[in-house]
Amino acid sequence: MTNAHPRGEHDPPDEHAEGLGAARGPPRPTGEAIPDVVEVAIDGVLDLHVFSPRDLGTLIPDYLIECQRRGILAVRLIHGRGIGAVQRSVHALLARSPLVRAYRLADSDAGGRGATFVDLHPTSPPPD
Repeated sequence: MTNAHPRGEHDPPDEHAEGLGAARGPPRPTGEAIPDVVEVAIDGVLDLHVFSPRDLGTLIPDYLIECQRRGILAVRLIHGRGIGAVQRSVHALLARSPLVRAYRLADSDAGGRGATFVDLHPTSPPPD
């Protein structure tokens, strides 16, 4: 299995974004080993196409924690349209997360049913 290149469904990453690194880039040549750790930019947009569905249970919560820590409270998760299996998995994870204030399918100009907008709670409660 090779690492796929994201399909350009989101804005280019901020070149100064720090984080778990960048999962964006050209595909690996066939036969080249896939690393155990993939770096992901923490910029509020996570394209899940480059990850195995079995990794989503740790990837998404870790990504949301890091976004929240950095004050990124509006996140877009790009899961693709397909048959909806990944979307359902993502939504199940979001429904159980105490970090998530709300989530919804993206507007048609931002991916429609192929992406989900996530609103995170701030790290500290708002003042009264």
